[in-house]
Amino acid sequence: MLQEWYRVLKPGGKLRLAVPDFAQMASLYMEKKYPLESFLGPLYGKMKMDDETIYHKTVYDFDSLAKLITEVGFLYPSRYDWKETEHAHIDDHSQAYLPHMDKENGVLISLNIEAVKI
Repeated sequence: MLQEWYRVLKPGGKLRLAVPDFAQMASLYMEKKYPLESFLGPLYGKMKMDDETIYHKTVYDFDSLAKLITEVGFLYPSRYDWKETEHAHIDDHSQAYLPHMDKENGVLISLNIEAVKI
């Protein structure tokens, strides 16, 4: 999928991804701030789609995802702040927090990464 996105994106275009932030969730879990059950949905991506339930296939931290997208050809991977995007008004997975929806006091558990096609 990353290769296809690279192929169709215009030069200078940005790829933005929002995936579960394994490092952040592991840290919160190890600090005993949240029980395991708090991470199962975000981490495994359990989501209803029509009559089917789908799940994530893997997890990432910043380094592993940055490596993957640069191997495809994207450059300059960096974290992005969803509040500073043109889609900030859309409640998507880039705004995933614990406690759920507590964007003021919660902890962001989404790894929001962007990179550029040159």
